Amino acid sequence: MDIVEQIRTLCQEKNAIIMAHYYQRPEIQDIAHFVGDSLALAQVAAKTDADIIVMCGVHFMAETAKILCPDKKVLIPAPEAGCSLADSCKATDLAAWKAAHPDHMVVSYVNTSAAVKALTDVVVTSSNALKIVKQLPKEKPILFGPDQNLGGYINRMTGRNMDLWNGGCHVHARFSEEALLQLKEQYPNAKVLAHPECKQSILQHANVIGSTQALLDYAKQSNSQLTVDNNQFIVATESGILHEMQKACPEVHFIPVPAEEDNSKLSCNECEYMRMCTLENLYDCLLNESNEIVVDEAIAKDAIRPIQRMLEMS
Repeated sequence: MDIVEQIRTLCQEKNAIIMAHYYQRPEIQDIAHFVGDSLALAQVAAKTDADIIVMCGVHFMAETAKILCPDKKVLIPAPEAGCSLADSCKATDLAAWKAAHPDHMVVSYVNTSAAVKALTDVVVTSSNALKIVKQLPKEKPILFGPDQNLGGYINRMTGRNMDLWNGGCHVHARFSEEALLQLKEQYPNAKVLAHPECKQSILQHANVIGSTQALLDYAKQSNSQLTVDNNQFIVATESGILHEMQKACPEVHFIPVPAEEDNSKLSCNECEYMRMCTLENLYDCLLNESNEIVVDEAIAKDAIRPIQRMLEMS
């Protein structure tokens, strides 16, 4: 058997489910039982009857799955796969920020550690952040972190004045506005799809702003209305989503926006952490049931509440 067949056989023998984020390598997305964004991964983890969850993503995603499924074994093929957003906000620093603003509630992006979630009132993802913040009392001041670009977008859309943590996704923060404008000139009929983690300089040129799932859904919905002369999308989010977009809309031309430091204006903007998961370490992880995620019980007890609140408000 080749490695793909071996992985599938192990999943059957161990009653394991492979979950993958849209930013994973194409071959990882293709072998996964479920592919989705952070919200969808959390929702599926909360409901699965599998004995083992293998999270092909970054560390906070596996932690979230473990918090939601304390009785299940949660594995991650690449435990070293971190997140620039999660790394930018330590629990001790958030605790100090929270103590300095005792009248504020804390809204934390899902791209955070379990310890940060434990200090949070409600967790959000890019799929539901706007919807959840709109449900919160307008008179209640909010500390929002750690993504200041997403927080700024929500402030502009809601008219709120949330205090924002000074953090950002290293992938979405490095998109080149100059390259985007050149692509718009090269493809004048193309619509620009952008993730709200992007800087305002990118979002101001977007036709559609949304999470990875929202951008994928928009492309699917628009697919039947596109013509030969108007079948292009310029995409400003991590390039892993292009795999699923192309599978769903094979006749459409998806053009990735490159990073600022990419002088060729041709290459994709990739998250190196998301690329750490491979078929080889996925197989080893599943075979040996290694790299198991463990979350301190006291932290998990506090962290589950804002996650459950998110799922309820979604």
